[in-house]
Amino acid sequence: MKKIAIIGATGLLGKPVTQALIAAGFEVTIIARDVEKARALFRDAHIIYGDLEDKMSLFEALKGQEGVYLSLHISQNAHPKDFMCETDGLLHLLEAAKANGIQRLAYLSSLVKDYQGQNGFKWWVFAVKLKAVQILKGGGIPFTIFYPSNFMENFDKGGFKTGKTMNLAGHSEVKQYWISGADYGKQVAKSFQVLTDENREYIIQGLEAYTMEKAVELFIQNYHKEKLKITKVPMGLLKLVGKFSSKMNYIYHILTAINHYPEKFGAQQTWDELGTPKETIEMYAKRVSS
Repeated sequence: MKKIAIIGATGLLGKPVTQALIAAGFEVTIIARDVEKARALFRDAHIIYGDLEDKMSLFEALKGQEGVYLSLHISQNAHPKDFMCETDGLLHLLEAAKANGIQRLAYLSSLVKDYQGQNGFKWWVFAVKLKAVQILKGGGIPFTIFYPSNFMENFDKGGFKTGKTMNLAGHSEVKQYWISGADYGKQVAKSFQVLTDENREYIIQGLEAYTMEKAVELFIQNYHKEKLKITKVPMGLLKLVGKFSSKMNYIYHILTAINHYPEKFGAQQTWDELGTPKETIEMYAKRVSS
């Protein structure tokens, strides 16, 4: 399998995966709603318009492709009745993929979604993610599903860093296995190289497990571009503000899950089949601040 189409290439985690697939020698086609944005990030890549809400655009975009990688997310401002790329869009994609003879669908899911139902926790976003897995498993096309918890990109490109401040909310009671997008991207590339018609589910975890607080402290200690400080926000305040803000409500729920989900190491099969991660938090911080 050499021809891979990517949906979500311009996102936080789609970018390193796209870079890894290109570096591994795949013929990559980026399917994007905003073609100009994608071209600015990947000047030498083949880019074509496509939108999960526009089913007919997918039939055209997938012509000649062999595999598809999906890096999707639910907007922090989304509402339960909105069009959901990970369910409604996935159904559109499956129809177009079958019509074009796609041989494999690879999908970035979430390990923390499994906190749904624990300690009375219930959130519609995780319900969408659980449904997406069901849709993919029943879609009739060989699939690969990746289940990560936390990516190091969240330190400097995601939700932690604002200017010279690293924002923390609540107290992290458990440790997560942090992985860099670069290491994950190599694992995705390897999966397209070694899998044929079998279905696979991979837990994605890095080398070391740290609580949220410890992970952020390690990042700060090894980040040399500027001096950073930690600001802590009470979860109760997030919950209160979340009653009036969809974005804050989203942040409150995701942090509640991350801070309490009892993550256990389960990536040995992933490492055996797709390669062991190499980058620690210290290494990542030094790389992005060099």
